Formats: sequence, structure tokens, C-alpha cells
Amino acid sequence: MMTVVETDRIEMAESDNERTLDEMFEALERMPVPEGYKVEIVEGTLFMSPQRHVHWQIIRRIVRALEDTFGLDALVASDERIDFPGHLNGLAPDVAKLREGAQQDSRRLWSCEDVEFVAEVISRDTARNDYGPKKRAYATAEVPVYLIADPYVGRCHVYTQPKGGDYLVETTVAFGADVDLTGTPVDLTLATGQFPRD
Repeated sequence: MMTVVETDRIEMAESDNERTLDEMFEALERMPVPEGYKVEIVEGTLFMSPQRHVHWQIIRRIVRALEDTFGLDALVASDERIDFPGHLNGLAPDVAKLREGAQQDSRRLWSCEDVEFVAEVISRDTARNDYGPKKRAYATAEVPVYLIADPYVGRCHVYTQPKGGDYLVETTVAFGADVDLTGTPVDLTLATGQFPRD
């Protein structure tokens, strides 16, 4: 994982007024980002993380569960920029399920208001983002279901009922047990028996 705070190639903004997320991502497009790296801006700081095999295997299983439930035409995104509330949050969730009928805007971005479910798979170097600023951003945007899969401890954390920038309910499920998401917008049971550990 590489964290860039300042570099000759891109000047990071000190405030929303100095440089917008669009400008920051345009500058990133001119940078030689290594293939296989996820790039996102969390509270104005650029994070580039390599995609690991264990990470991808969990993402793939979550996407498959969504496709099994909603079909292959379901609006599911992975590592695509979605702007969320808070200071310069151009996030790229590992998995985001959008409501039926959602459409990208003129910049080809999804609206955070259309996100029904987000899943993040923990990386050691970016775990604090998933449990901290990203969780706050997802709750503030009122994403109904936020799932964190942690292959280092073999647990999933499910957050529901967003209110006032936080989630009112947290459920922890060990890998091997099913995550019950029935009664939520994703209305499925997620099997974690095949989630690999790192």
C-alpha cells in the first residue's frame, strides 16, 4: 500500500475550494499508477493499494452472491469512484450495489444516494479507513448496509440503520457462519464458509 500526501506530480488540496475531487482525479489519470492498484481519495489523502489474491477472492464471492440474488444485470460496481459526503471523499468501494434504475451522471459517476450496499475487504495498511472515515461517509450518505470482511481475524462486521453519521446496529459474524442480510435492501444470506483467511 502506498499513501501519497505530497508529490511533485500532484498537489493535494488543503480545502475543498482549492482543488475539487474532479481535479484531483484528473491529475491522477496523468500519473503512472501501477496496474492492479486500487486508487481512492479518503478525506483528501490519496491511497493506492495493491490488489491481493485473498482480497479478490472475498470480493468475487460477494459479487457472486449479489448476482445470484439480483441477476447478472444488477448494478454492482467494484473499485469505481463514488463521491461520498465529508471532506474530499472520492471512494472506490470494493463492492457497491446500486438501486435498480440508478444512472450515472454526466461525469459517468454513480450517486452515493443510489448505493444500497457497500462491502470493503480489509487490507492491513488501510483498515483504519474502512472502520473510520469510510464508515462515517457511508453512514452520512445513509447507505443502508455496510459490510466489512476482515480476512486477518476471520470476521465480518455488518453495519445497518444509518443515522446521524453513524450506524445504530453492528453485527459480527465469524467466517464460516452465514451473514443474514434478509430484511435489508440486499435481502440475502451471505455464506462466508469459502472466505479465505490471510
